[in-house]
Amino acid sequence: MAKTSQIARNNKRTRLTQKFAEKRKALKEAGDYDALAALPRNSNPNRMRNRCGVTGRARAYYRKFGISRLTFRNLALEGKIPGVRKASW
Repeated sequence: MAKTSQIARNNKRTRLTQKFAEKRKALKEAGDYDALAALPRNSNPNRMRNRCGVTGRARAYYRKFGISRLTFRNLALEGKIPGVRKASW
């Protein structure tokens, strides 16, 4: 499991990105890069990190499910992800 401080930092970046999304879009269309640079750094969507919704793990993240591969495997084996089952041939 990831450190809670890293998860909290990423959540803060997500909130700031949503808060300044409209303003950032308007400034980009207007070409006002000085005002764009004055916005908080963490409001830039490039600074967000995809993290597992259960454990907070940053690597091996599946976008379609929003969880890491390890969590995905455990939940799939328990039958908690609809439509997913172990392959056998």
